[in-house]
Amino acid sequence: MAVKICETVLRDAHQSLVATRMTTEEMLPALEMMDKIGYHSLECWGGATFDSCLRFLDEDPWDRLRTIRDHVKNTKLQMLFRGQNILGYRHYADDVVEYFVQKSIANGIDIIRIFDALNDPRNLKVAIDATKREGGHVQAAFSYTTSPVHTNEYFANFAKQLEEMGADSICIKDMAGLLRPYTAYELVKKLKESVKIPIELHTHYTAGQASMTLIKAIEAGCDIVDTALSPLAMGTSQPPTESIVAALEGTEYDTGLSLEKLDEVAQCFEPLRKAYLESGLLDPNVMKVSANALIYQVPGGMLSNLMKQLKDAGQAHKLDEALAEVPRVRADAGYPPLVTPSSQIVGTQAVLNVMNNERYKMVTKEFKGIVRGEYGQTPVAISDEFRKKIIGDEEPITCRPADNIPPELDKLRAEIAEYIEQDEDVLSYALFGQVATKFFEKRKAKKYRLDADHANAETQVHPV
Repeated sequence: MAVKICETVLRDAHQSLVATRMTTEEMLPALEMMDKIGYHSLECWGGATFDSCLRFLDEDPWDRLRTIRDHVKNTKLQMLFRGQNILGYRHYADDVVEYFVQKSIANGIDIIRIFDALNDPRNLKVAIDATKREGGHVQAAFSYTTSPVHTNEYFANFAKQLEEMGADSICIKDMAGLLRPYTAYELVKKLKESVKIPIELHTHYTAGQASMTLIKAIEAGCDIVDTALSPLAMGTSQPPTESIVAALEGTEYDTGLSLEKLDEVAQCFEPLRKAYLESGLLDPNVMKVSANALIYQVPGGMLSNLMKQLKDAGQAHKLDEALAEVPRVRADAGYPPLVTPSSQIVGTQAVLNVMNNERYKMVTKEFKGIVRGEYGQTPVAISDEFRKKIIGDEEPITCRPADNIPPELDKLRAEIAEYIEQDEDVLSYALFGQVATKFFEKRKAKKYRLDADHANAETQVHPV
């Protein structure tokens, strides 16, 4: 069985290594070459790319997607979608979720990988139904983690539930690089017994196991694997595409991809790697193997956040204490998988606990939100005693959180009527509020300058 490759260099690779700072202009030279490789798909949008475009790169993320689609005619484009959170950090009304899916597919996305931080299927349903309605491919993902309840049986049952909800494929989303090679073999075997749709594996090299994990998963019948071209592979990114292709060459799993053509495309990204290193954007620390991820379950991005929070507070020496506190906070909170946004929420609370030398002396609004049920149902029920300690006598949320959110689109459109230049602008504003508004203001000023320059050029008198 030939294994298919999803290439992540345009999204998760640079999100993991350089905080999602690759610009559309930097991608352009490689796009048409990548389209000729024969990849199963190019993961190029979603995740943190949307936020980064607006906040740091002064780019319209919708323009990025359309540009990539213009240059990639033959290969499926894929995005990462956080269920009811879309690409933001809170739950949004159903009308916003549905419209975002509609516009993503209309602008060029073929495959939407939909996941929920808590693996709560209620938070996936609206996005799955909307993707089916728009003719997109639903790749339903589960956030892989380990805990007393997160067994292979648990994941197989969840995958079956996702298939019944309409998933066209299942993704094992191993965001922290926790999945070990032989565990991957057993997990994929179990999934193959449970569902009839294709299985894809996404993992990270953080703990140094990812290539071995992919190979064992492939031997168990995994259909698609995520890899990154070598200049932006390894570390907290994915295994190198070229290495996996070479390892499978001549076997029953041969990808059929050309190493020579892959090398040509990789050369487009080599100068970017050097530039990122020279600018300090690519920190050599993120390229190191960090096996303590297997102990503390801390993804790379979460680790850097912990270090920064402690450093800013002048308590960098407490990193080991904070890392040891993370699993305890996670257990208290019902064993949420550590992925955006739960990773940041649990990590920040762990830092507060060690900085204050007292557990839960200070509690963040977001941690209270998890305990209250604002993000959905946790894998393990939170004890009444702990809930009372964190939120007192407040009533917990037991329904699907978005059931409490009224339709938002009309209100949002009215709020930014003066800025709207395309239908998609309301979605940018829905997700990122003031960040989007600042971008709209810059865009308006830039357009005004261009119009003024054009008018001046036309009114200049030229000598005969």
